[in-house]
Amino acid sequence: MAPSQIELAVELLSTNEVVCIPTETVYGLAASLYSEKAIDKIYALKGRPRTNPLIVHIGRKEDLAPLCIEVPAPLQRLIDRFWPGPLTVLVEKSDSVPYTVTAGSSRVGVRMPNHPLTLGLLRALPFPLVAPSANPYNAISPTTAKHVQDYFGTQIPLILDGGPCQQGLESTVVGIENGKVAIYRQGMITTEQIRELVGDVIEASAELKLVNKDNSTNVPDTEKAQASPGMTLKHYAPKTPTLLCEHLEKFYADAEGKAFLLFQKKHPALPLAHQYVLSESGDLAEAAARLYQCLHELDSRSYRQIICEKFPDIGIGRAINDRLLRAGGGIIS
Repeated sequence: MAPSQIELAVELLSTNEVVCIPTETVYGLAASLYSEKAIDKIYALKGRPRTNPLIVHIGRKEDLAPLCIEVPAPLQRLIDRFWPGPLTVLVEKSDSVPYTVTAGSSRVGVRMPNHPLTLGLLRALPFPLVAPSANPYNAISPTTAKHVQDYFGTQIPLILDGGPCQQGLESTVVGIENGKVAIYRQGMITTEQIRELVGDVIEASAELKLVNKDNSTNVPDTEKAQASPGMTLKHYAPKTPTLLCEHLEKFYADAEGKAFLLFQKKHPALPLAHQYVLSESGDLAEAAARLYQCLHELDSRSYRQIICEKFPDIGIGRAINDRLLRAGGGIIS
């Protein structure tokens, strides 16, 4: 990207405007942490409830210190290993972080993205950025500049095009609960990788019990402030009705008008032309990187329903299943 684009972004962000930025995970709507006017624009553009906090993005590890009271040692070990990268840490905020960013919480989520264009922008600014994903609330996250353009058109004065996002799923969000690392949102940094560094973890993301086959549910009140982005029951959702499925054979006789989103291989008993494989080699990272792009494509077609095969519930597969489950409003078949 030409330096003039960075300069324009700096000028806009310094004058209470919103700019779209690329990251390695998804594209984000960025505003100055200290511009209440620009933060209001983000919430309005997305239609995002104020109960859903925003993640702060920084360009250097040392930029974290002014934003928080302290960094617990286990989180510091994770920062040292995974920053810059798709890891967000929840830490006790300092007075410099407004409560409008944290949904009233005393903790703020902070990450250092691993994208050269956005790191260059962050390092050229005298302030951090808040940057939720650049899509209307609950819609499919954007992994290309075109996705953002399709969503918002001319409502955003500048979209920095950094190419397709290389990882394609939102960051893993971690904090501390009862002295242990807690995972609030599954992402590209896996539970297994985190355990290697800090030992036992609490999977707080799993505490959001979603709708089961019998339609029973035990879901927290989503009107209350969320500990982390991405914890609402319906999220990352296509307009086309979407369903996560453990047993595809139930659709063998009921496949008309349906698209089938699959992990590694097609099923001979389903219409071959309407099956979409994310990774023929069985690479979960490749599947994650392609997930949202494929959902965007399927959503633009005339399917009645998108049926998503459940992925192996290990590593990155756990994060993919989380996104697909929420895309369907918490229903698994």
